[in-house]
Parts: sequence; C-alpha cells; structure tokens
Amino acid sequence: MLNITNLTFSYPKQPKPVIDDLSIRIEAGGVYGLLGPNGAGKSTLLYLISGLLTPKSGSIDLFGVNTRLRRPQTLQDIFIVPEEFVLPDVTLSSFVKTYSAFYPNFSMEDMKAHLDTFEMAGSDFRLGALSMGQKKKIYMSLALATNTPLMLMDEPTNGLDIPGKASFRRFIASKMDDTRAIMISTHQVRDIDQLLDNVIILDRHNVRLVASMQDVAERLTFKLSNNPEEINNALLRMPDLNGTMIVKPNDNQTETNVNLELLFQLAITRPEIISQLFDR
Repeated sequence: MLNITNLTFSYPKQPKPVIDDLSIRIEAGGVYGLLGPNGAGKSTLLYLISGLLTPKSGSIDLFGVNTRLRRPQTLQDIFIVPEEFVLPDVTLSSFVKTYSAFYPNFSMEDMKAHLDTFEMAGSDFRLGALSMGQKKKIYMSLALATNTPLMLMDEPTNGLDIPGKASFRRFIASKMDDTRAIMISTHQVRDIDQLLDNVIILDRHNVRLVASMQDVAERLTFKLSNNPEEINNALLRMPDLNGTMIVKPNDNQTETNVNLELLFQLAITRPEIISQLFDR
C-alpha cells in the first residue's frame, strides 16, 4: 500500500535532518504503532506521508503515486487526525455535510455508529461549545467514517478520559479489515498496545525497528523475574514493585505478551541488539 523510500527531511535553519534516509513499507490490513522519543520525527513523518511537507530527498508512494503531488484521488485515500486541530463553530450536521463531500466512501451509518461508541450521538452539537476531548471524539468519528484506505493518527488518546480511551480501542477494532491500514503515533503505549499488529520505533532520525507484534513475541520474552542470574543476563531490566521486568531472547519458543515500554527502551538503549534479532 505505502512505500517510503530513502526519505530525508529537515526543517529550515536546522542543520540536522529530522528524518534521515528512512525506508518503511506499510501493508494493508494492520494497525501500526509509531513510537519514538520527543523530536524523533513521528509527527513530521505523518505530515510527510499525507503530502503536507516536502522531503529533501526520497519518496513516499501510496498505491504507486507520490503523495506530495496531492492529487484528488490520493487525498481521498488518506485521512490524518493531528494532535492539535481547530473545528469550525458550526453544527455537527453542517460540519459532516461539508467534509464528507471530499471522501466518496464516507458512510453516514458508520458516522452515527462511531458517535454512539463515544456516547456523542443524538444531538446536533454546536462544535464551538464542546470540550477538546469531545471535539476529538467528533473528529475521530468523522475520520473512520470516511473509510479511507490509510488513516494517520497523531496522539489520538490525548485529551480523552478513561471511558473515552476504552471507547477509542473499541472504535479502532471495529473498523479494521484487510483493505486499510491505520498508523498511530503515540507516547501513551498502554492505550494502544492491545490494538497493534505492527510496531515502528524511530530514534535519532532513523528507524530502529519495524516488526509485527507476532515477530517480536517469537524473538523476545518479556517477564517479571526475581531470579538474580536471569536478571543479570537479561538484555534489558527495569525495576518493578514486584521484582524486575526483563527482556531476554526467546530461546524456548514460548511466546509472552509484548511489553511495548520495554521493547521501546531496548530499541533506544541497545539498538545493536535489535539489529541482530530483526532483519529490517
């Protein structure tokens, strides 16, 4: 679906690139978690994919077409939910009528279902009177109702309360099929860890890891340990109230649940281990 090839980008007056020679292939039918420390280029990458920024070199092709050309056929296949946005002070019905016209696969039935998931159905709200969390629910409902093949979300759970985050997980799970891909950039890994099929970790202008969650579970073991020898030989260890959380090679082929926080720390602090274990 999406091919990112040798992508390099830097902002004006900044000598170092935000993204440097990055290559990623995105397939339809999966939810991709985009992780990285502040300044790693996560939001920049989403804007580059959507064609809103021009790379210094390299290319981004969606279905074989360069997204920076911003052709109507390409734009109707992408929807981006930025971390910060402004909604016009109009009614919900007017907002939906205006924006849905740009997306031929928009479904009003889906829109109503998503609003119901977020407990926002039943009223023609004035958008200007809503809280930021409510506006995010409205915008994400519109986003998935467009039924675009590629959905980009930047910190979608920021501003949502606990019930809203639970609704978000149901919301994403209900719309996944083998015709679309969703990329979610976030620092709140616990909000999305059960949704992901694949993980992408960026650091220091480069990609550290691109792997399926299944592949990670087959190659690494994540566990709580109180065994001093096991802890000492671990690839990564982090103290926990009940012992020490560790990451070690999965030598016995027994899969454990992937701990995204530990995986992230391993990729950032010991990238050579990631390189040895995963063929990128």
